Formats: sequence, structure tokens, C-alpha cells
Amino acid sequence: MERTAPAAPPVGPPSDDRLPDVAVLLDGMPRQRSAVEEVAAEPREAATTVPTRRFDVPRGWRLFPTPTGTPFTFGYGAVLVAVALVSARLSPALVHTLHQGSSTDVAHLVRTPVLVLVTSALWIAGGILSPYAIALLLVLTVLERRIGGMRTAAVFLLGHIGATLATEVPVGVAVLVGHLPASSLHRLDYGVSFGVAASLGALAGLLRPWLRWPLLALFGWELATDLIAFTDPLTDWGHPIALLTGIATWPLVRRWHRERRPLQAG
Repeated sequence: MERTAPAAPPVGPPSDDRLPDVAVLLDGMPRQRSAVEEVAAEPREAATTVPTRRFDVPRGWRLFPTPTGTPFTFGYGAVLVAVALVSARLSPALVHTLHQGSSTDVAHLVRTPVLVLVTSALWIAGGILSPYAIALLLVLTVLERRIGGMRTAAVFLLGHIGATLATEVPVGVAVLVGHLPASSLHRLDYGVSFGVAASLGALAGLLRPWLRWPLLALFGWELATDLIAFTDPLTDWGHPIALLTGIATWPLVRRWHRERRPLQAG
């Protein structure tokens, strides 16, 4: 009977199909990739970049008016500076005459109301470097960036005109009924302080509570000190009236701010 010899063992390394998948058994050791896999993985590795850290740009410059960002504040501030520089070259007597012609007293409000309401807002009591001048630029700039130029001008004029009428109309009535002399119709009253107070009151409604209430408390204390001193009763009462006028606009300025947000983000 013919015997069949057993098959000789294959020469060379065993084929892969007879050995278990070492990469599966030893998952701690990575499987060696083929050349095709390495080429396919190269774009993924090249696309992986080290994330760079972003640094926020300081935003302090937003407190200053610019021709494009805050055209109303920039233009109004330029006019105030020009008026201050010109008046500095004039004689004190002529400047006093101009102040009298721009005064929002009862006599002028009856004859030329629009003219004196506009010209009285071109003078800054104490000069261009006074606290009210600095507060004017800061408050109007921040407010205009939030609600726009035309609306900021409306808030400023509302406080300027409203507080002026609220303090001068009672004087006219008191003169008519005989409680004040006729000389009270010709008092000196000019400046931007009523508009600044109203704008500050409106801006407070757009600030966070931790900043809003200390700001109002500080400004309110300053106004209360003036009322206690009672050096100029009409003007001293006009400032709280203007501040309350600005606070009364909170629902309106908040709606304006919400409407303007998409425009700023776009």
C-alpha cells in the first residue's frame, strides 16, 4: 500500500492568515500603518494646528468721540471747542454781553425762544476744561455708541429744554402774580449742564446695576450739595429735574439700544 508522505512545512515566514491579529490582542501597541494609510493621514495631520490665544484689544478708545463712530458728539464737541477758543480772544466785556444775549431767562424765552435755547447750549460754564465739559464728552460718547447720534441729541435737548422751561416758567408766573420783582425776568442762565444731567440719567439705564446705582448716587449727592448751598436756586433745581428727565427715558433708550444691537453686530 502506497503511503502518502506528510506535507513538508512551508519554507519562510508563516502567512498572516494563520496568526492572530496582534494589534487586537495587544491593543496597547499601535498597528503599523501601510503606506496608503500614511498618505491618507497626512492631510489630517497637516490640518491640525496649534490654537493661538486671542488677546482682547483695549476698548478705552471707545470713550472718545470719533467722526464716524459718534458724529453728533464729535461735531458738537468741535463747535464747543471753537466757541471757547474764539471767546478766549475776546474782551471780558464782550463775552459777558454774548452770555447775556444767550441767556435762557424769561425775557429772552418770550421774544426769541429757539435762538436762546440753541445759543445757550454753546457755552460751558467754567471753560472747556471744566468737569462738565469732560463729563459732556464722556457721557455723550458712550450714550451715542449705544443708541445713535440723533437719539442722543434728542435726549440732550429734552433735558436742556425741559429743565430750562421747568425752572423759568415758574419765575414768569411768580413775576405776574407779584411774588418776584420784574428784575427776575432778566437773569443770567446758560450752559450745557442740564443736557449733561439728562444724558447721564438716560445712560445710567443702559449700565449694569453695579455701575448704575453708584453713579447715580454720586451725581445725586453732588446735586444735593448744591441744593443745600442754595447759591443759585433755579439752576440748582434744574439739575435734578434734568436728571429725572433722563431717568424717565429708560424704557425708550433701552428699546433704542435693543434695536441698534443687530446693526452693530452686522
